[in-house]
Amino acid sequence: MHFDLDGADNGNLPLFLLFLAFVLTFVITRLITRLIRAGRGPFKNNVRGGVHIHHAVPGIILTIAGAFVSVAVGGSSPGAEISAVMVGIGASLVLDEFALILHLQDVYWSREGQLSVQVVCLTIAGLGMTVLGVNPLTESATLNLGPLALTVNLPIHIVSVLCCVGKGKFSTAAVGAFIPPVAWIGAIRLARPESRWARRRYSPQKLERATARAKAFDARFGNWGLDVEDLVAGKPTDHTPAAASRS
Repeated sequence: MHFDLDGADNGNLPLFLLFLAFVLTFVITRLITRLIRAGRGPFKNNVRGGVHIHHAVPGIILTIAGAFVSVAVGGSSPGAEISAVMVGIGASLVLDEFALILHLQDVYWSREGQLSVQVVCLTIAGLGMTVLGVNPLTESATLNLGPLALTVNLPIHIVSVLCCVGKGKFSTAAVGAFIPPVAWIGAIRLARPESRWARRRYSPQKLERATARAKAFDARFGNWGLDVEDLVAGKPTDHTPAAASRS
């Protein structure tokens, strides 16, 4: 991969810096929070006036500031690279507390808080494939069959990804956004039983089939996924197993 520091490249350097900043920030943030949780090192919770200021707050500020800088410089160097780093750091800090924002309560060390790790990992996968040049909105995504094939494929691709999201298959949707056949297969197969799609569209018999399939899938892969999340994020305070939202 070639980067032109004079800004004559096709935007790869800012994107690579954003990816690198995102990953490093997540790793460093999780290291610091785990040290705080263990009571080791010089780090303490950021409390001001009795208010615990979560790191999503500076993350939001950095993300917004980086977006403003990016628009202001119009892609010119070094502003594009600076804004990319700001957005990468800010977005990582925000998504690391995604579950906290979603639940509007501090679930950082609970099983529900592991959702943040899933979202961050999916984001890293998406950014990584983009850095490597995988773009679902180009003709290469349709095996170089030309603009007509792209025009026909794109609506199907988008609908398939949205179906995966509606069916509660978030990992499949993230991968399928870059690899269309994955999204197509996910859109055809049964939804997760806890998803809105299943609750609204499935008969009791079909919902029972979806539940059986989800239990079989989670029994085979779910514990492995939770073990990885515990390794990355630390074991949750409560050990009540939650239904994994993977497919």
